[in-house]
Amino acid sequence: MKKLDILVTGVGGQGVILASNIIGEVALAAGYDVKKADTLGMAQRGGSVVSHVRLGPQVCSPLIKAGEVDIMIAFEKLEAARWSHYLHSGTAAIVNNHALYPLSVNLGDESYPSDEEIVDILRRRTERVYVINGTGRVRELGNLRTLNVFLLGCASLFLPLKIRVWQDVITQHVPAGVKRLNITAFSQGRKEMRRVYLQQGATGANAGVVDTEDVRGRI
Repeated sequence: MKKLDILVTGVGGQGVILASNIIGEVALAAGYDVKKADTLGMAQRGGSVVSHVRLGPQVCSPLIKAGEVDIMIAFEKLEAARWSHYLHSGTAAIVNNHALYPLSVNLGDESYPSDEEIVDILRRRTERVYVINGTGRVRELGNLRTLNVFLLGCASLFLPLKIRVWQDVITQHVPAGVKRLNITAFSQGRKEMRRVYLQQGATGANAGVVDTEDVRGRI
């Protein structure tokens, strides 16, 4: 596998750091070199949180350069737009369709961009934009805390890492009482990503991305 640069972003309290830790540990267990760096901006108050995860045969630096992210996992859609300058034309951008208004919006000083504006910002950089109803899906599962694992399930379709390794690492990081639920969330994320991918592929929006048959085979 060539080097892969992954940007995980969201706001404090969404489980961004745990998600990036799991990616790193899965890659290490698969035999890859991994470097990781986290930036927390007032994380406990709902500020921006971003993790850089780099994996490959050999990785020298933990920080990803702007324009070089291969996979973005955005837990909140405004954060996806905020970090769009890190994307390139081949980036797969997985965006949770969920809004958490920053203080400036709540105070009325600024307005939150529309969905169309956010997607347009992202598509100026890459056509591979996948908007996922992650929060809604995990609400159906009965536990919003599984959002990070659900989104990892979505991202796993773009990573050459075995499902069993994902499952093993996830169960090591979650409380015993919710292990089964988190494995279900991971599986549901994979299914949702497949559905969105095939839906967009039917319109031609996914030209040049992962082969449809390959996606089916990895569910």
